[in-house]
Amino acid sequence: MSRIPNADFVLDRQDRAILRILQCNNKTPQRVIADEVNLSAAAVQRRIAAMEAEGVIVGNVAIVNPEAVSATITSIVEVQLVDERAATVDRAKALFRDTPEVQQCFYVTGGISCVLIIVAPNMRSYEGLTRRLFAENEAVKSFRSLVALDRVKTETSIVIP
Repeated sequence: MSRIPNADFVLDRQDRAILRILQCNNKTPQRVIADEVNLSAAAVQRRIAAMEAEGVIVGNVAIVNPEAVSATITSIVEVQLVDERAATVDRAKALFRDTPEVQQCFYVTGGISCVLIIVAPNMRSYEGLTRRLFAENEAVKSFRSLVALDRVKTETSIVIP
């Protein structure tokens, strides 16, 4: 779970430029970033460290192609909980957060409680997962699975003004 960034930390034009570069490729050498944003490599290193410390940058990961590791089922799941009491919601969030196959989980408005993105190796394991997370979970009133036919766009970067 990512932490809330420090509200007092202000990103300037160069910080934003550094973030744009890192979102495209976080392995870009700091000297290359420095040339692109008109700073020294040491200044880029300090700015990146500060953005990590302040919760602006929350991680550096490798994005794995699911097909390369035989994770062939991607499903978007809408979950409606039995109620929206804090204890019910908190338990559901913890369960979803702690389930490795749940790639993303959003607590939402609009008649459903949560939307999850789940990646599983095959339909048999996906069925077992849905039984455990939803069908046999007394906190879940209903759920609906939308199995993806194609991963058209799965970007992780955000637009930085």
